[in-house]
Amino acid sequence: MSIQIQTTSAVDDDFLELKSRLEPLFEAEPLKAQSDACLRRFLRAFQDVDEAYSALIKYVDWREEYGVNCLSRGDDDIEEQLALGKAEVLDFPDHRGRPIVLVTVRNHDARSRDLNVLTKFIIYILEEATRKCNEDVIDNLCITFDLKGFSLSNMDYGFVKQLIWLLSRRYPERLGKCLIVNSPFIFTGCWALIRLWLHEVTSSKIVFIKSKDHLAEYIPLNVLPNSLF
Repeated sequence: MSIQIQTTSAVDDDFLELKSRLEPLFEAEPLKAQSDACLRRFLRAFQDVDEAYSALIKYVDWREEYGVNCLSRGDDDIEEQLALGKAEVLDFPDHRGRPIVLVTVRNHDARSRDLNVLTKFIIYILEEATRKCNEDVIDNLCITFDLKGFSLSNMDYGFVKQLIWLLSRRYPERLGKCLIVNSPFIFTGCWALIRLWLHEVTSSKIVFIKSKDHLAEYIPLNVLPNSLF
């Protein structure tokens, strides 16, 4: 598949057109206004002004309808998922300054979860992580999956598919790097299926970590929980 590369001038023209088309909405409903960085992310992801505009309209409507800005600690569903240790945003970034989301796969079980509750939790985690981004430096995340204790019996494909969908449609260009840590051989078959759901650009951001030294190339080891090793 060929990839069209736009010149800087063309990219700037597309950005100005997109911003101009959204301006009436943002002026009429200031709470729906998005940053220039957000507009540029959607443009990079969808590579077309019309497509980016449509995706942004869906995005701002979704945020309002879902009540994204209201998701916070204290919500019973979110507190339950946090207590189960399914995912967390670490206090310190990776070497590139990306906020780190750590997903502990052994604490997920498709047999006992409510996908609606889990979706709410994923959105909460992504919102918490993106708020930590310094967009003047870097505006994407390092999502790290710890597969220690992985079991085929509790593999939650629903969680994975929902995360992929959210990252592609609601948080495009927010994934900077995805690290797979402690991957057992039995995960190979799962990965073959998951890879079919990924865009080739997303696949290129995924790294299977081979050792602690390899992991240290991406993340300072002292910011990670001891249970990861």
